[in-house]
Amino acid sequence: MAYTNFTIETDADGIALVTWDMPGKSMNVFTAEVMDELNAIIDATVADAAVKGVVFTSGKSSFSGGADLSMIKSMFSLYQDEKAKDPAAAAQKLFNLVGRMTGLFRKLETCGKPWVSAINGTCMGGAFELSLACHGRVASSAKSVKIALPEVKVGIFPGAGGTQRVSRLTDAQSALQMMTTGQSLTAARAKAMNLVHQVVEPDQLILAAKQMIKDGLKPIAPWDEKGFKAPGGGIWTPAAAQLWPAAPAILRRETSGNYPAALAILKCVYEGLQVPFDTGLKIEQRYFTHVLQTTEAYSMIRSLFISMQELGKGARRPAGQPKTELKKVGVVGAGFMGASIAYVTAAAGIPVTLIDRDIEAATKGKGVGEGLVKDSIGKGRMTQDEGTALLSRITPSADYSDLKDADLVIEAVFEDREVKKAVIEAVEAVLPPTAIFASNTSTLPITGLAKNSKRPADFIGVHFFSPVEKMMLTEVILGKETGDRAIAVALDYVAAIKKTPIVVNDTRGFFVNRCVFRYIHEAYDMLIEGVPAAMIENAAKMAGMPVGPLALNDEVAIDLSYKILKATVADLGDKAVDPRHTQLVSGLVEGEGRLGRKNSKGFYDYPPKPAKKSLWPGLKDLYPQKKADDVDVGVLKQRFLVTIALEAARTIEEGIVTDPREADVGSILGFGFAPYTGGALSYIDGMGAKTFVDLCDKLAAAYGPHFKPTALLKDMAAKGETFYGRFDPYRVEKAA
Repeated sequence: MAYTNFTIETDADGIALVTWDMPGKSMNVFTAEVMDELNAIIDATVADAAVKGVVFTSGKSSFSGGADLSMIKSMFSLYQDEKAKDPAAAAQKLFNLVGRMTGLFRKLETCGKPWVSAINGTCMGGAFELSLACHGRVASSAKSVKIALPEVKVGIFPGAGGTQRVSRLTDAQSALQMMTTGQSLTAARAKAMNLVHQVVEPDQLILAAKQMIKDGLKPIAPWDEKGFKAPGGGIWTPAAAQLWPAAPAILRRETSGNYPAALAILKCVYEGLQVPFDTGLKIEQRYFTHVLQTTEAYSMIRSLFISMQELGKGARRPAGQPKTELKKVGVVGAGFMGASIAYVTAAAGIPVTLIDRDIEAATKGKGVGEGLVKDSIGKGRMTQDEGTALLSRITPSADYSDLKDADLVIEAVFEDREVKKAVIEAVEAVLPPTAIFASNTSTLPITGLAKNSKRPADFIGVHFFSPVEKMMLTEVILGKETGDRAIAVALDYVAAIKKTPIVVNDTRGFFVNRCVFRYIHEAYDMLIEGVPAAMIENAAKMAGMPVGPLALNDEVAIDLSYKILKATVADLGDKAVDPRHTQLVSGLVEGEGRLGRKNSKGFYDYPPKPAKKSLWPGLKDLYPQKKADDVDVGVLKQRFLVTIALEAARTIEEGIVTDPREADVGSILGFGFAPYTGGALSYIDGMGAKTFVDLCDKLAAAYGPHFKPTALLKDMAAKGETFYGRFDPYRVEKAA
């Protein structure tokens, strides 16, 4: 039989090499067709008496990333469609669908012939669950190997036998740690955890896998043998008596109970280790079906898996524009941001010229890249040769004429209109007519800056977030005259440096900063009301935010907040800013000299390491303090999430953001908006517009008019609409 996604070669020793190599895809993924073919391969190899065993490997540089995006989407679509007709029948269909992969892997595991998985590159999710069902596992020692069950990061969990096999191969604590965090393992770490049997040099991978079969590998999983005991002795041991009471408490401390999938992992392992393996698989299937029906799973998969991939692959790229292969990028401004932008550009293999006022300043900027390379080499993420090659692509210069052959120039100079005007004019004097100019401004509107350009159609904003090498989001800002070619080039550049873009129309603060400052300003309100600072920070984290608003303001810099408040008043008038906020911030900056982390004094004190930061005791003296028992933590959590979601809704209503996917992905990647909600707009859609509007009205009555729902939200509530329904990002595709 001929297969589309696999090839089979049987050698003289009777070992069949099954190579997974999907045509037209950069990485192998599970689809319905792949599972059908794998099922047929199991049958064929079992039926063929000449086949003594099977080695399963990938024909690509990576093994597999797991499930295909379209398969995940179809699973949710099927459930949503069926649920409207018959909820009970929909749940049963979902249960059966969930069990398909579980059943396929169990069939492989019990087929009677030994299978060995030969793992190269990335092996994640369902691909690693398939490997766990094989009787032997050999991994390449290449540093590109990443083994993980990361499903919890997108709202689900390893539901094709992962919770049952991992917890029977390694100790329960390590199994829980791996699955509830979604952490990636090196090949060596996976071997230490007993999840793979051998780690070999890349060129020995297939030979070692075949040798396992030649050496008499038993075609029986450990848990199918009589007398099997889980590592550590299972549930009823003294060690387990220490682990299991603590595990839910630790999970709640880390997640505040916001992630149903993480809790389901604990239940699957705890219950599954007390029963026979096949019963454990049914328990896992039941919990997986339940989790798939939660709002959290639906929203997280949509935003963090589907939308993120779609945006990363150019969902917002203008049609008809040829792809740009960037041969050279210029960065003007060798301060920390500019130097970091140069570093990520060079890391993507693109030569970059780093310009500053003199060669000393430009060379100092390259030093930022040298520090990042040294750190990566020290952590084993990069070899010395790779680091040397990366740095060779960064050329410091003080001569603007060195930009004469650049395809794209990004300015990252001081946030001052006159300084930027001078840079724009100097760059355009040498820039070739085919090149695009981008500004990394974080506060100044792009349309205003473009007035200094002779080519406003080729002028665009590309807004990075600090630290550039870690933050995955980039805002692409459109001025009023920005043309399609500029958008296409900017998106091609963002794709090249492996970041996720959102396309935003021009406005003060763009999208992310508007939402971030609403978060910070709500904390100002709470401080002024007398809410203890520790409660503010803890409530924000309990709501799902990764960093408290006061700690975040310290990172942004309190004096920058002060400048922004003053600039807002200057541009928009006194009513644009709450005077109490200005008073609070000016008191910290001018009265106390507390600028944030940068001078070790902000809302927190930052003592020399290894001591940890702590809230500044003087905060409690700024305003009369409420008693902790008089503060409703649940309301604090609501206020944080609602104020950010409201701001996101305003950007949609104003036409700043036009695609709900971008608001959701931007809010999570930009500042960590409670990922379990799926993002700021999914938070509203998840509870329904009417419920959200009612909540806004309630908060507005108690805490101020900034909580009043917008006209758009009221209209959506009256019509029973959602953001993804009213602003359907796939409408054009459907119409076509």
